[in-house]
Amino acid sequence: MNITVVGTGYVGLVTGTCLAHAGHDVTCVDIDVAKVARMQAGEVPIYEPGLEEVFQDVLTAKRLTVTTSLADAMKTAEVVFLALPTPEGADGSADLSAVLAVSSQLGPLLHRYTVIVDKSTVPVGTSEQVKAQIATNAAAEFDVVSNPEFLREGYAVQDFMHPDRIVIGADTDRAKAVMHQVYESFTETPEQMVMMDIRSAEMTKYAANSFLAMKVSFMNEIANLCELLGANVDAVRLGIGPDTRIGKRFLFAGIGYGGSCFPKDVQALHYTAEQSGYDFKLLKGIIEVNVAQKKRLVQKISAYYDDNLTGKHFAIWGLAFKPDTDDIREAPALGLIEALLEAGATVTAYDPEAMKNVQKYFGERTGLSYAENAHDALKDADALVVITEWAEFRAPDFAKLKAALKAPVIFDGRNVYKLDDLKQAGFHYSSIGRPVIEGNG
Repeated sequence: MNITVVGTGYVGLVTGTCLAHAGHDVTCVDIDVAKVARMQAGEVPIYEPGLEEVFQDVLTAKRLTVTTSLADAMKTAEVVFLALPTPEGADGSADLSAVLAVSSQLGPLLHRYTVIVDKSTVPVGTSEQVKAQIATNAAAEFDVVSNPEFLREGYAVQDFMHPDRIVIGADTDRAKAVMHQVYESFTETPEQMVMMDIRSAEMTKYAANSFLAMKVSFMNEIANLCELLGANVDAVRLGIGPDTRIGKRFLFAGIGYGGSCFPKDVQALHYTAEQSGYDFKLLKGIIEVNVAQKKRLVQKISAYYDDNLTGKHFAIWGLAFKPDTDDIREAPALGLIEALLEAGATVTAYDPEAMKNVQKYFGERTGLSYAENAHDALKDADALVVITEWAEFRAPDFAKLKAALKAPVIFDGRNVYKLDDLKQAGFHYSSIGRPVIEGNG
């Protein structure tokens, strides 16, 4: 099929690349001239494992083109995916300005019956707004469909190529048939294609992310209680995870969730509930727990140094909100660095992929520097703070690590290391929801 993808952010670029890989002819559109030029030259503007290889393959095969011209991209389009940003507004609502702005341009550009697909995460009822915008001056028949994405950063290509389900919200059989044709090569069984009404599809995305955020916040609350009672959250996780009613995933305690989805989607659903006159108490709790959890490691650090961090220097490993991405949106590391600097400490940070984004975020900031590798970040540091569980941090040489630090002290926000290993190595080791190893710090 001839497919146009409007927006080449994380979702749009993965969607366009993978659809082209499946044999569709795809045109990706973006208004960022410099970004488009980079992609036309074969450069992938985001870090996502496996994406660059597939992107270059489909670009070379001419199944994928990238342009700044929406009009050109619409000339042959049978399906148009709207993969545009819907950032969190000041009041917690999803900002639909980009989605609606593009929608208002589509009507005169339709050359045939076209299916317009809301791929962006949008509040319930957005498809009706999109449809109204297009209908004011539509040159051909069209349908609007909701097709929320469920891509995990770090596994996005795999998730798109081998989905556990594809949710389609459509009102007409004609639109359903087109979406079946788009995705037929990605499904192995009919059950993977979950058809429903549009509003339910829009709600499904928010429900999924809010539920997963709830699991994270719940386990963080259990972890905090474990610390007070002398229990170990790792053992609790292993005890409840095998229960198929609960599941093993998203039960790892840490310093809160971040990224482009959970924070804004939970807030957006909470806003929708408020606007509907419904007091969604559980969502309030999820948000409050996550805000508090992001401060927990700073509290541990401050308490260890008797609430005086002036002159202390910390090495930070990990800046992205999770491994295998350069995404720092709502990353716990940002608030932690800010808190340490405000308390009078200095920081040297390292991340395999996200440092450029963090440098752009903070700009020239007194007391904040960056290292070329994990070991260099340890120089002259009073303690190591682990924020993102990158694979390269998981098995350090503890003897070398201890020798590099001014004192054998580690604060671990992701429970990366085994307690016995740190005890044997002689570290003071403080993690989340587990006993503190006093060590020699």
